[in-house]
Amino acid sequence: MSRRTFSRAELESFRDAVVPDLLPTAPNEQLRLLFVGINPGLWTAATQTHFAHPGNRFYPALLLGGVITEPVDPANGMSEADRAMMRRRGIGISNVVHRATAKASELSNDELRAGGVQLTELVAREQPKVVAIAGITAYRTAFGRPKAVPGRQPEDLAGAELWVVPNPSGLNAHETVASLAAAYREVAEAAGII
Repeated sequence: MSRRTFSRAELESFRDAVVPDLLPTAPNEQLRLLFVGINPGLWTAATQTHFAHPGNRFYPALLLGGVITEPVDPANGMSEADRAMMRRRGIGISNVVHRATAKASELSNDELRAGGVQLTELVAREQPKVVAIAGITAYRTAFGRPKAVPGRQPEDLAGAELWVVPNPSGLNAHETVASLAAAYREVAEAAGII
């Protein structure tokens, strides 16, 4: 299947759009691990699929780390079968801030702090075992933890183990698919998925 493409104007038309959270929908589905991005990018908004930009390494890292067992190519939009597989495995996806931007740097500190409050409410309601926030800088701002370091945090979030994992964006040059896979596997093991 050929990969969908968007013009800059098409992508810009998705600015400020919202991408729904990927959460369990059936009574027998239990959310064990909630991955949390900073906010949706424009490609994510256009496809209504989290971490969808072709340069994003989220799904390849999940597959390499054994967190998922089937490949997902989200650039064209996640299929319903892909979404169902994620839910069956107990994996959900949300964001600190829900409005789409071209770059996370377009978000204000107030938006990040408000998003931290909303995320806390979501976690209290959905009760995952583990929350993994992908991005240390956004975490520090959203939760007022300027000295936080990646990894397991000393405090829980609304009863869930709280972790900060590397951001899978291709812009995060310090990480590789292999290093992301190791970090994501660690949170999946903590959540009992692996």
